[in-house]
Amino acid sequence: MKRLILAAALAAAASPAAAETYEIDGDHSSISFRVRHLVGKVTGKFTRYEGHFDYEEGKPKSWKANAVIETASIDTGVEARDKHLRQADFFDAARCPKIEFKSTKVSDVAGNKAKLYGDLTMRCVTKPIVLELELGGVAKDPWGNVKAGATATGKINRTDWGLEWNKKVETGGVLVGEEIELTLEIEGTVK
Repeated sequence: MKRLILAAALAAAASPAAAETYEIDGDHSSISFRVRHLVGKVTGKFTRYEGHFDYEEGKPKSWKANAVIETASIDTGVEARDKHLRQADFFDAARCPKIEFKSTKVSDVAGNKAKLYGDLTMRCVTKPIVLELELGGVAKDPWGNVKAGATATGKINRTDWGLEWNKKVETGGVLVGEEIELTLEIEGTVK
């Protein structure tokens, strides 16, 4: 009987642990963007989102991420602009109420950095994107909750998703840039 228990214990110790699933903690995360406006840059964020990610240190094949953002939660600090961004000229929040990201793979892992590939659905259009991933690590908070964090950054062309509204300016350029800089600061808690 002792040999059977010892064999079971050794088998359990030898089998790889599964990746943990972390729920995005909205109180300690942010999803923001930056875009050129005429001669400067405007920043904004989304305030309502949810999602989860799977992570196991050193096992990038097990890493996955899924998130859903409420399009209408866009916040640039100017209510009139936010109202326009929710309309059909931009995000068309009435017809396309969600922005979604689903990861497809992770590559180029080097230390705490990697590339995160996935499908981004925005304005009811799905296109592949690549984000630069920087892992923040895993730790236990003072209340015993296991947390993991990461920063993901990337650039997309908004017109690829049908966000084409713009105005020409007298100097020959346009009012709003096409390139959007994305920054996701994500902290999650084990489910």
